[in-house]
Amino acid sequence: MTPQTARDLFVTGLRNAHAMERQAEELMERQIERTDTYPEVQARLRRHLEETRAQIGRLDRCLEACDASASTLKDATMAFMGNMAAMGHMPAADEILKNTFANNAFEHYEIAAYKSLLALAERAGVDASALLSQSLKEEEEMAAWIDAHVKDVTLAYLAREASAA
Repeated sequence: MTPQTARDLFVTGLRNAHAMERQAEELMERQIERTDTYPEVQARLRRHLEETRAQIGRLDRCLEACDASASTLKDATMAFMGNMAAMGHMPAADEILKNTFANNAFEHYEIAAYKSLLALAERAGVDASALLSQSLKEEEEMAAWIDAHVKDVTLAYLAREASAA
């Protein structure tokens, strides 16, 4: 594989990751609006939303370093999909559980995307390791937080359902 081919794939990956983070941003904004009864979850989502916005900025810097920019179409499409995914869980009585499971899966998707970008950057000879590694670290921390709180969220939901019955 030539460095140019790796660079082209890296830029495509950056654009995909940018759109992925826009989707995550929309998902979290909708979830934050609906997690008042789960303040610990809401606080962690708020924190990760700020991290996500910083990740978008890092991806923008990586794209600029490659004389490229984000794909407006991909960003808009993924943001729309993020809103639709969040709305899909709203009617469910167990919305918090569905969101927790989906967020767990999405964080691991993001982790894989950043690992892939790091490998492509290395092959392309692009110095993006520090920026991408920071985003990877944040995604791994969020995934670990979700994993550590699945039981707590489930039991909190169960307690709310039991008290409503």
